[in-house]
Amino acid sequence: MPKMKTKKSASKRYHVTGSGKVRYKKQGLRHILTKKNAKRKRRLRLSATLSPVETRRVKRLLPYAGT
Repeated sequence: MPKMKTKKSASKRYHVTGSGKVRYKKQGLRHILTKKNAKRKRRLRLSATLSPVETRRVKRLLPYAGT
């Protein structure tokens, strides 16, 4: 059986933790930052965890990221 291919776009956006959760970087911190207040920009810097439903969808795109 040949190797499965990883969707490279997904591998650049998501990272699987040791416990199997999927982490991602929040959007909205690239440009037009002057109208966003400091509290909002501070929250956007933190990474977030996907919901269980989204986790199953993303893990199909990352076959070697763990089960």
